[in-house]
Amino acid sequence: MVPEINYWAVLIATASSMIVGTVWYSPKVFGTRWSKLANVDMDRPGSSATMAIITTVIVSFITSWVLAGAAAIAWHFYEGSFFWAAVVTGVLLWAGFTAARFITHDAFEGRPTALTTMNIAHELVTIVVMAVLIGVWPPALG
Repeated sequence: MVPEINYWAVLIATASSMIVGTVWYSPKVFGTRWSKLANVDMDRPGSSATMAIITTVIVSFITSWVLAGAAAIAWHFYEGSFFWAAVVTGVLLWAGFTAARFITHDAFEGRPTALTTMNIAHELVTIVVMAVLIGVWPPALG
């Protein structure tokens, strides 16, 4: 069985990750603190971020697509609300994969706990926003 996926929802969720990241890492929100903790020079030329932005768009699309597919599978299995299937699936995938892996890698790399917490919180917000957007546009069943 190939899960049904609403690709418009996936594209909108992909774009949402860029918006969440732009707000989250802006100097007035967490950008200044994050750049200090992560040793990132916020004054570097904008062209140096081009590959990172392209990579982020591609990875965000993949994340949105996998989330949409996993939500469809969960929805078929548990039945009920597609919206809640998407949100619960997103949070569970975030906890089991994203947060767990960040914590493990950051512990071995000796990164500050504050940086790990900030990054996994950003990922949680990103995934929840994606899940909400995917959840409000269930796939059309043919």
